[in-house]
Amino acid sequence: MENKIIARTLRLLGQLMELHDENPFKVKSIANAAFKIDKLPYPIAGKSLTEMEQIDGLGKSTASKVWALVQTNSIPELSDLLAQTPSGIVEMMRIKGLGPKKIVVIWKELEIENVGELYYACNENRLIEAKGFGLKTQEEIKKAIEFSMASSGRFIYARIEHFAEGLLQELQRQFRTDQVYVVGQYRRRCEIIDSLDILTSYSLTNDIKQLLENAGLNPGSFINNAIECEAEIGIKVNLIFCTSENIGWQKILHTGNNDHVDELALKLVNTDVSGKSEYEIYALAGIPFIEPELREGLNEFPLAAANKLPDLISYTDLKGTLHNHSTWSDGVHSLEEMAVFCRDELKLAYLGICDHSKSAFYANGLNEIRVAAQQREIEELNIKLAPFYIFKGIESDILYDGSLDYSSDVLASFDFVVASVHSILKMTEDKATERLIKAVENPFTTILGHPTGRLLLSRGGYPINHRKVIDACAANNVIIEINANPLRLDLDWRWQQYAIEKGVLLSINPDAHRKEGFYDMHYGTLIARKGGVSRNNCLNAMDLDQIKTLFTKKRS
Repeated sequence: MENKIIARTLRLLGQLMELHDENPFKVKSIANAAFKIDKLPYPIAGKSLTEMEQIDGLGKSTASKVWALVQTNSIPELSDLLAQTPSGIVEMMRIKGLGPKKIVVIWKELEIENVGELYYACNENRLIEAKGFGLKTQEEIKKAIEFSMASSGRFIYARIEHFAEGLLQELQRQFRTDQVYVVGQYRRRCEIIDSLDILTSYSLTNDIKQLLENAGLNPGSFINNAIECEAEIGIKVNLIFCTSENIGWQKILHTGNNDHVDELALKLVNTDVSGKSEYEIYALAGIPFIEPELREGLNEFPLAAANKLPDLISYTDLKGTLHNHSTWSDGVHSLEEMAVFCRDELKLAYLGICDHSKSAFYANGLNEIRVAAQQREIEELNIKLAPFYIFKGIESDILYDGSLDYSSDVLASFDFVVASVHSILKMTEDKATERLIKAVENPFTTILGHPTGRLLLSRGGYPINHRKVIDACAANNVIIEINANPLRLDLDWRWQQYAIEKGVLLSINPDAHRKEGFYDMHYGTLIARKGGVSRNNCLNAMDLDQIKTLFTKKRS
């Protein structure tokens, strides 16, 4: 066993001892021993217990721990502490800038138990007011987590978008052609991107590797008309070459998943597609053009054959934004700042403010007195900012028994209620489904917020029976949120079409905690397009009068 491994194990022991508030002198002794062992010019594993005890900075107690580690590959005290500590907390200790004191606050006060929850908390600014933290520390932690996530080679769409669009432009410049296209997962707007696939009709030349290096790529070997490259940010980039005459079919071939391409190919047997555009090739197959987002081999071909492909929603279809937070709970900007930004910068007609309810104490949730005060401010702002309109909303916690957070009298004071689960996320499918359905059946629930609580690449959502929950929303006239935060994108696009078939409206909600968070509606729109959502299926594609009527009807 190498000295570095022994030192690393002792450091973990010391951190856990500090985390669990053990004697600070013992903690310091373990930390000092770890430092000493890491710097030894010889392997300590080859020493006897007596020899270990003589090493400066160890002593009998620590030496016995090192001896146990070398002989049994474990330290009893460490095993005991690990058993008392959630695995996600141990993982947090690897994040640069997070020591035991800060982790105690995160774990015990903010009730965050894994890196995924911590990353989302950074996005919601929950760390800013916590003891020992601040905006700068929060941003440093967020960047450290993003770096760690990138090292896995998988990226959420939003993290790769800027790089992908910049790389596309740079390759067009290097190749001196505009026939460079991003295909694959990125073009289908998948929520998780494993690799960037780029198609080009550029003719291969001897200087291709140099051109790719100029574009910031590290090219590998050339196999089957493709070069696999690595980008500095950690994602794999596949560069695929083809002739100009074949570009239409190649775009189809490398955009759709295997099921989609195979089914289309069957419709094109013995058909010459050379020189044809994508639109022309789908026409040759006897079907309308299928948008890239829909090419997943699900129900797109039956819809195309019946001429029922959805007219996919676009960002410009959105007339307002619902489910947002202000400084009344855990937001960065004031209610007026959020409203003015929506009106003047985004040119929207309305804002739905949904600060956290009283059970969300970690997010400065509103008690009944503060609810009334916020509603008075909204009434004043609606006079001041007219015709722009602010709806009185709340993100009401769904409690463990499925009830909502507040009495009926308080819930009745809101224009609309977003009901969401934020606590006790470890549930069986039956319990989670029962909990959501009970909340959906509450007559005050307008929108079901982020239905599974998932955090992409960080935390799987609690398991639910999607069909039962969606059916309950249909029966109770409850809208389902497509949470546009790129870490959530929940409701999952795979269930959006089922909701539409059941007549359930969907709402693209940014869950913004600062002005810049409104821009996440872009990602919500992309994932809604992937789910086959049109403006007719989307709540906040309604104009102000329409949505006022809908909320009034629901409340009555």
